[in-house]
Amino acid sequence: MKDGAASRRPGSTVATSSQFRQGLNLFDATMVVVGVMIGSGIFIVSADMSRLIGSSGWLLVAWGIAGMITITGALCFGELAGMMPRAGGMYIYLRESFSPLWGFLYGWTLFTVIQTGTIAAVAVAFGRFLGVLWPRVAEDNYLIAPIHLSSHYALSLSTVQVAAILLIAVLTSTNSGGLSYGRLVQNVSTVAKIGTLFALIAIGLLLGSNAAAVHANFANPWTRQGFEPIVPGLTAGSAFGLFIALCVSQTGSLFSADAWHNIAFAAAEVKNARRNVTLAMVIGTTLVILLYLLANLAYLTTLPLAAIQHAPADRVATATLRVILPGTGTIAMAVAIMVSTFGAVNALIMTGARVYYAMACEQLFLPAAARLNQAHVPGRSLLVQGIWAMLLVLPRTYDPATGRYGNVYSNLLDYVISAVLLFYILTVVGLFRLRFTRPDAERPYRTVGYPVVPALHILCTSTILLALLAYRPTSTWPGLLLILLGVPVYLVLRYANRRAERTQIA
Repeated sequence: MKDGAASRRPGSTVATSSQFRQGLNLFDATMVVVGVMIGSGIFIVSADMSRLIGSSGWLLVAWGIAGMITITGALCFGELAGMMPRAGGMYIYLRESFSPLWGFLYGWTLFTVIQTGTIAAVAVAFGRFLGVLWPRVAEDNYLIAPIHLSSHYALSLSTVQVAAILLIAVLTSTNSGGLSYGRLVQNVSTVAKIGTLFALIAIGLLLGSNAAAVHANFANPWTRQGFEPIVPGLTAGSAFGLFIALCVSQTGSLFSADAWHNIAFAAAEVKNARRNVTLAMVIGTTLVILLYLLANLAYLTTLPLAAIQHAPADRVATATLRVILPGTGTIAMAVAIMVSTFGAVNALIMTGARVYYAMACEQLFLPAAARLNQAHVPGRSLLVQGIWAMLLVLPRTYDPATGRYGNVYSNLLDYVISAVLLFYILTVVGLFRLRFTRPDAERPYRTVGYPVVPALHILCTSTILLALLAYRPTSTWPGLLLILLGVPVYLVLRYANRRAERTQIA
């Protein structure tokens, strides 16, 4: 067998993990966690959340709920990471906890939308804010004007899309050059983004804090006002409506804090992975959630809730800096978000390719992806991921009533929120299952607060999922359908693999 090629038998991921170079220490791994979590969401989503909730106090509670779900998830995933420190993360956990089918369905959804769609979305966000500094980069400055495929869909190539595609291409290339390149880019960009977010918090709390905003938001922090209907006839004005608003608003906060477990995708490249992957997830999630809570506190001490609810284009952080730094606030925020999105795209590209490599080792992805290049990274897996993410940048949605164009990946990401939550639930359920099916397995770390902590995570995540299915059906049921579409794909691959094995034997 050639060096770097994966063997073609079940379980080959275990054997090939040793071919990776363990070049990530605890600091590097933590920077991946922080870097992949902080993108553009924290600077934007509080506007939509505040419109649903209508209260400064409950807005902070909503972010606290997201933090609790994220940190309890990290505590649970840490036990699985210690048991199975291999390339693949959740793909491996679901496969080992339940069956290869569940592992594949996660990997299928990750590749088709979750990881690649997020890469496309964050890369386009980078391009949009680049346009603040360089006006020629604009969504209506087309190299190829929209070509309509139907009344609601089109293809286009604007300068913002070009910037996004170039960013994906550059970071795919640097990560293909070896772990040291991706690690360097990640560390520098993450330290920079922590610095910029901390600067925003400090400026907001120390310079932006004003009596009018503080009184408006904290004199009666639990009084709900200015909220929008969740659905016709239901608002946050009632106790039940507030409960549903807190659940539905998690699509913003959880999305902003998502991907914290991506370091487990690259566990085979982490030094002392049984210990450091767990520590990186717990330290990283705790740090980011603390920063997110402080950022929202900075918004609330600078802007009245009504100004947050109606921030232009939902850019709450930009509106905050405009109050403090008139004239330069917009530019400063654009630079901060560009730094943040750059690091997030790098982390997403670096980690996601390891899952497809693990799948390919099990003959559940393109065979060429089951090979490491001379730099000991899954170069072909990175290439396939990059190409698909770049393609997702091109399609546009079109609203004939308004004449406005949107992005297909945005719809896809809305659709897979339910899928993401379902996989989180299943993974933590798998933690319970493995305690019974493999009681003697090596567990360097056992979940703190077991069984209460994992049960709490499952309860909260399931409640949010049910609320979304009930009150946001058009954007959640398609995610479950996407998972189901992976079933026939899996059956076809398994049939082809078995047929190939019989042919070899014959």
